[in-house]
Amino acid sequence: MIVSLAHLISHVYILALPPLFPFLRDELQVGFVELGLALTVFNVVSAVVQAPIGFLVDRVGARRVLAAGLGLGGLALLSIGLVGTYAWLLVGSALAGLANGAFHPADYALLSAGIPKAQMGRAFSLHTFAGYLGTAIAPSVLIGIALLAGPGLALGVIGLAGVLLVAFILPMRVPAAQVQADAQGRSTGGQGSTDGTVFTPAIISLTVFFALLSFSNGAIQNFSVAALVSGYGVTLTQANAALTAFLMLSAVGVLAGGFLADRTRRHGDVAAAAFALTALLTLIVAVADLGAVALMLGFGAAGFLSGVIAPSRDMMVQAAAPPGGSGRAFGIVSTGFNVGGAIGPLLFGWILDHGQPRWIFGAAVGFMLLTVMMALRDRWSAGRSKQG
Repeated sequence: MIVSLAHLISHVYILALPPLFPFLRDELQVGFVELGLALTVFNVVSAVVQAPIGFLVDRVGARRVLAAGLGLGGLALLSIGLVGTYAWLLVGSALAGLANGAFHPADYALLSAGIPKAQMGRAFSLHTFAGYLGTAIAPSVLIGIALLAGPGLALGVIGLAGVLLVAFILPMRVPAAQVQADAQGRSTGGQGSTDGTVFTPAIISLTVFFALLSFSNGAIQNFSVAALVSGYGVTLTQANAALTAFLMLSAVGVLAGGFLADRTRRHGDVAAAAFALTALLTLIVAVADLGAVALMLGFGAAGFLSGVIAPSRDMMVQAAAPPGGSGRAFGIVSTGFNVGGAIGPLLFGWILDHGQPRWIFGAAVGFMLLTVMMALRDRWSAGRSKQG
């Protein structure tokens, strides 16, 4: 429960700045390009440090790293709110990006060690659901506080919440398996397994898999509203309603996917089938002019299916991880999210700037189909890695 709560806070950290951009633009007297640079700094730093932090998790223990990430992320946001300058916004974003690199390696190491294998899929699904919930509540919470007391206090409240959670993380009972993994990592110089193998074909292909997921999900979550309004004659209200349906049913799909992941060992097939259907629904949106109700239903179904794959996705990584190396494995593959987060907006912004809004969905379909192929490949590769 505490690990999932930390994941919720981490997603609030990720979305702490974007909802406040209109406030920060006026307060800092900068443009949106300058504010967007803060997000680029966050993602680049997070991408660079995530894999090394995964190795650190396997060396010093997931609990310590998770507490450090929560504390540093909270202090970074708190400092941005207190200092109130653009230069420190960039510094604080870099610190927040460093903190963000801790969450996936530490969280998944704790879950992998402390949850019975028969319940692993549901544990992963609850963890992911908590992150989705954090994404959902962050904008309204931050904007609400900012309207009442300004963006500085909004960032301060979120940052302080994370710092206070550290007090619950530090005394948390660490599963015996994690203690053994930590000891093994220290005895082998932080390598976890005796041969230290972690950059296996399965891990590398899963990193690409995560990047492709980030590309397609980013296209819909960040650019679908603009594409629908500019290219489909859809009102802003209708477009936002469709995206809301996608996000809400994604969270429901994650919970359903957890039960499914615990009832099968063919997680690559589950991911491939669910995302193939997601691609089909997205293709319909791309080529057809749907009414408001049909659009919402299509987006909702696509969101549900995209959520279903998340627990199976995590089970694929857990299966590919070497003994005592869950932190490293999840740290490496999670860099794929940051790669997609850094490159995707440039690609999709270019598509919109060239007057091709339908290709936002067309590009998403292309990335989804590549993801399907990678899922089928990863099922085989993960099995080979586990045997090797």
